[in-house]
Amino acid sequence: MNAARDRDRRPGPPGGYALLPWLLLGLGSFANLVQGETPNPWFGGIGLLVFNSLYVSVVFRSFDRSARDSPATRWTLVVMGLMTFGLAGAYGGSWLLFLPLFGLACGSVLRGRALPLVGIPLAVAAGGVAAYHDGWGAITIAYGTFISMMVTAAILTLSETVVQLRDTRQELARSAVERERLRFSRDLHDLLGHTLSVIVVKAEAARRLAPRDLDAALEQVSDIESVGRQALTEVREAVTGYREGSLAMDLDRARSALAAAGIEPVVRQSGPPLEPRAEVLLGWVVREAVTNAVRHSAATRCLITIDGSPERVRLTVTDDGTGAAVRTGAAGAAGAAGESVPYGGTGLKGLTERLAAAGGSLEAGPVAGAPTDGAGQGFRLTAVLPVDAVAAPGAEDAASDLRV
Repeated sequence: MNAARDRDRRPGPPGGYALLPWLLLGLGSFANLVQGETPNPWFGGIGLLVFNSLYVSVVFRSFDRSARDSPATRWTLVVMGLMTFGLAGAYGGSWLLFLPLFGLACGSVLRGRALPLVGIPLAVAAGGVAAYHDGWGAITIAYGTFISMMVTAAILTLSETVVQLRDTRQELARSAVERERLRFSRDLHDLLGHTLSVIVVKAEAARRLAPRDLDAALEQVSDIESVGRQALTEVREAVTGYREGSLAMDLDRARSALAAAGIEPVVRQSGPPLEPRAEVLLGWVVREAVTNAVRHSAATRCLITIDGSPERVRLTVTDDGTGAAVRTGAAGAAGAAGESVPYGGTGLKGLTERLAAAGGSLEAGPVAGAPTDGAGQGFRLTAVLPVDAVAAPGAEDAASDLRV
């Protein structure tokens, strides 16, 4: 907590008050006025008041970017310059110190390419005025005017850059935390959603089988135990961020879940072995497609086809169920009434984002005569993934919520 408080107390960017002490350079001119050593004291006194007022206005506006770049600030700087050269040219002596002070004000407002375009002519003009009054002493005034302008602009620019870098670092830290939170919630939700669906289906199957075939029911209970243990392992791996998917395991679970739901599973796989990243992505597609088929399709047969080549891999999941609509109880008034709502919920959208981040694509929709060459209405989900893009750095960061 002490360290956090220390960080909160770090000095922020400088403000207009940091430039006010430089007005003390005008004390010599003020002393000349008070002592009556200045000709036309009314002119000098009014000029001193106007200069100080304009200086305060300019330096405070210079710390607000919108105000600093406004025409009003530029015109105020022009008026201040006329007043500075008028006072320095009329009186000389200690009044020449207003020239470096004006350079400081210019440096607080002007940044970038405009700085040398103004700084060099300003230094030359200040040297000319000082030379008229002070001879070779003009070199000090010209140098002081140029340096005060350049150093002020450099320090304020560096200060703004430091503040921007600090803000950027904090934003990157927040983004990293958010990405990790999304990764964890996505993987955990997907794992539990699919696993719980399989457990529910197998529990229902065990309940149906128990009165007439106790051995078959016990086999389903054994499967529930196995799925639960594996899910616990995957959740732990997802928490630590080291989960590597196995497409073969996801296909075995798909067969088991479909069979327990009374859907005939057919799996066909061809092509070369897949990269680990491809197996992870296609495993999510299999999980989502099978979960939706078990929950919503009312199908009797489900065909899972994986066709790989050196350039790309295609996964197709097709069932012969109702497919064109998903029944849900959480879709507003329609869901409350038990009506059908269009397919394509957040699960499919999340899969689309996940595959797109790796350079792939996802298509889903109803298909006639699937998958038994009959005349019924079915549903088909097709995922295409280029082999050379499966390891894209942004693939794992695609934030999505993969549930329909």
